[in-house]
Amino acid sequence: MCYYNGQKVTHSEFIRLKNLEKALANYDFLNMPVQSGFDYGANAVLKRIPGKMDFEIVQMEWGFLRGNPKKWPFFKTREDVSKMRSGYKDEKGKFHPSINFLNAMGEELLLPDKVYRDAALNRRCLILSSGFFEWRHIFPKNKRTGEPLKTAVKYPYHIGMRDKEYFYMAGISEEWTDLNTGEHVETDAIITTAANKVMEQVHNSKKRMPTILSEDLAWEWLFGNLSEERITEIATSQVPWEEMEVYPVAKDFKTALEPAARFTYEDLEELELT
Repeated sequence: MCYYNGQKVTHSEFIRLKNLEKALANYDFLNMPVQSGFDYGANAVLKRIPGKMDFEIVQMEWGFLRGNPKKWPFFKTREDVSKMRSGYKDEKGKFHPSINFLNAMGEELLLPDKVYRDAALNRRCLILSSGFFEWRHIFPKNKRTGEPLKTAVKYPYHIGMRDKEYFYMAGISEEWTDLNTGEHVETDAIITTAANKVMEQVHNSKKRMPTILSEDLAWEWLFGNLSEERITEIATSQVPWEEMEVYPVAKDFKTALEPAARFTYEDLEELELT
């Protein structure tokens, strides 16, 4: 999955989608080397302007919230949302585990019973990234028996794209309103797909990765009049692993001044990149 993301873009850069260029005039919020999804903060998102072949860059709350209170009555208020994201006990004492809706599986976007279907059909967006972080699980061997231990040691990695300071992740968006206070926000989720060769080794617990799009696919995802088949095809596409730059970082990367700085672990096996 993808729960930690970076969004740092310099003021001299432009967003390019095919032949479309748009200057970023006001984007002070694009200065977050590490953003934890579990904070449910604001993402920088490219959103199509309705009826136009143009987009705007907006902030959306990371963590998809369905806006139809008739279909999803639990999410009527912020209190409901907090309970959903933290887990809660109902009136009978039954515990309901947390649900975060930070990621949406590309393979399941259009299933009839999925909360994401309408957004995938009508509100596709692009989420900017300058690199994301994922954990690799290594099971050390028992020195006496030689068998792998049951508890894994986790090593964080930074994943970016070679020769690119930023790139695009496929996303979907949804508006949500608190029915008590009237608070109105746009929310989003990052689309994920099956891991490619390198991400299978890094995110080796679940073997998933965000759906990273080329400029052509990004343009199509944002502006294309897509069939359901094509939506699923793009949502489940894999960026070639050879185009990715992957390396370990320090375990305290979330609080480090330079979270994406390379870090060497003497006991960590190298990835197979041939």
